[in-house]
Amino acid sequence: MLAERTALLKHSDSAAAWTAAKAAIVSGEQIIDLTAEEIRSDLPPMVREGTIIAINRSITRDTETGAPTKLREAIARRISSETGQPWSMDQVAVTSGSKHALFNAAMVLLNPRDEVLIPIPHWTSFLAQVLMAGGVPIFIETRDTKYVPKPSDLAAAVTSKTKAIVVSPPNNPTGTIYDREILTEIAQLAAERDLWIVFDESYGAFAHAPHTHHSIVSAAAEARHRTLIANSLSKSLALTGWQIGYLAGPKSVIDAALALQRDTGCTPDVTSQHALLHHLESSDDVFQQKLQRQVSEARTLGLSILSTLKSIPQPSAQGGFYFYLDIKGLRQSTKGPRPEFNADDVVNVLLNAGVAAASGTIFGDPDGVRLSYGI
Repeated sequence: MLAERTALLKHSDSAAAWTAAKAAIVSGEQIIDLTAEEIRSDLPPMVREGTIIAINRSITRDTETGAPTKLREAIARRISSETGQPWSMDQVAVTSGSKHALFNAAMVLLNPRDEVLIPIPHWTSFLAQVLMAGGVPIFIETRDTKYVPKPSDLAAAVTSKTKAIVVSPPNNPTGTIYDREILTEIAQLAAERDLWIVFDESYGAFAHAPHTHHSIVSAAAEARHRTLIANSLSKSLALTGWQIGYLAGPKSVIDAALALQRDTGCTPDVTSQHALLHHLESSDDVFQQKLQRQVSEARTLGLSILSTLKSIPQPSAQGGFYFYLDIKGLRQSTKGPRPEFNADDVVNVLLNAGVAAASGTIFGDPDGVRLSYGI
């Protein structure tokens, strides 16, 4: 079992093209980096101010696991506003980014051999975390449905061992947003089969008109007691290096996650916690609006450039800050003695031209290439 898990973990994030791109960037070569899972931006003013206040007050002592009460209360108020349902601080745990939140969720929900439904293309850590928890990933193809999982495909994949469904809109890497109808159907399936929903909305702050991001507990209130929400505040505020996120859900699960966190990662940096609290209490959304405009303008420019490609359909890029290029048609149209190629080969060609991109192979899809427009 351990050898099987290790092999799969290595495969999940070991594409040669990705490794080569990262090595080139680290070595200082003149590479245009379109692999970054972040937005290049100045520090939010209220976060900067909160940081300075924390430093001037010599706030250096560790906080209770899960963050101070005031911060958890502020996040609970934010979730209540976003979902239209009341949340309390004991239903929230502050984590070192959404990846930490999702890891905690996997570790407290899964027993060995429990199955988890994961639509592909998928963010690499979903696979890794399920495997580390001893679970079994069950992949659901979405290419033929514009990267949105069909509820009937999810239902067909459910067995007596299925424990959870991963729902992640806007999706990384595809940027796909799920509409309320799809979210409601997924919630109904989870209720019928007694499944947990792991709802990762780290990119929820970046939905591009006319598309709108919805929380699954807003679309289907009955899903509330079986849903764990993971979010990355450092994503929405362009603070990825600060690693601040949260896990929200039923108190019993949050208590278990905090017990795990107490003996593994404790809490995020204390200065970051106070800076974030200062930002949330300021109720200043000017920076967030500026960031959304920046991302939207980059998306518009990128789509204009990509529209000139003749063999690759223009990506929808409904949310987040990624373009996901479908190269399947390009591969099928290539004839002659040239050997068959996949996304790794395309990414290697781009790297030789000085552009780093992410191959879809690390997302479980050999026919996709991801470009970040967060820069």
